[in-house]
Amino acid sequence: MAGPISRVKDGPPWRGKLYDILFETDTNGYAKAFDILLIVAILTSVVVVMLDSVESIAEDRHGLLYGAEWFFTVLFTLEYAGRLASVESKRRYALSFFGIIDLLAIVPTYLSLLAPGTQSLAIIRILRVLRVFRVLKLVRYLGEARMLGRAMAASRYRIIVFLITVVTLVVILGSIMYLIEGEVEGTDFTSIPVTVYWAVVTLTTVGFGDITPQTTVGQFLAAIIMLMGYGMIAVPTGIVSVELAYAAHAARRTGDPSASHQNDMVCSACRAPGHDEDARFCKTCGGTVVAIRLE
Repeated sequence: MAGPISRVKDGPPWRGKLYDILFETDTNGYAKAFDILLIVAILTSVVVVMLDSVESIAEDRHGLLYGAEWFFTVLFTLEYAGRLASVESKRRYALSFFGIIDLLAIVPTYLSLLAPGTQSLAIIRILRVLRVFRVLKLVRYLGEARMLGRAMAASRYRIIVFLITVVTLVVILGSIMYLIEGEVEGTDFTSIPVTVYWAVVTLTTVGFGDITPQTTVGQFLAAIIMLMGYGMIAVPTGIVSVELAYAAHAARRTGDPSASHQNDMVCSACRAPGHDEDARFCKTCGGTVVAIRLE
């Protein structure tokens, strides 16, 4: 297995063989079979946790579900111990992403002995299924995932500004609605926090219907907020879409699917991007074009 987690160098041969089975999916047939069985066990254990949360099923099959949960917990504990025993740096594995997830997958069941109910937290073991990317040779898609991640990172400042604008807007609209509906007898708009909650629900077009305006003016304002909500939803989508388009263009130029427009030709005056690499002046305002790094 490539990366910082390497096989133990000293010790009995069985530790090296154990490492091959637990980590060497790409080169060891037994390891691939083990990982597939492990993923099946993980999915089955998640189903057990989910069924145990259904009261009618838990009452009828409590013993079976309880035994199954402990079976999978012991199984995953042995697997975790085997991984620690077969690597050179136990600390490095324990602090790695999968190492932390593997530990969190078994801790809740043991905690349930001290604090009943915490076994439901074992649902986090579904994250262990991420190993399917390695087992089924889906690593090629990680390049696309990195492209999406870079597009999101490049959009973060504009999205933050958008969210601040939305928060400001819902506070103002909620306050206005409180002034309109707050004095109506039997109203649900009993305070500004309640009306801000209503504004969020309405602006996002969720519309639970638990709080509704009674006056004509309030209903008119609610209709305006609903229409604004449709436009609001399109803004972050458009921001990320533009960044994805830049990333795709950069990938075609470099031949690297994980590349993004980290370097781009941007106008120093109006900040318009997308100029040709040999451009000296902005095609929009005539300002000087400079190469900047967008991250």
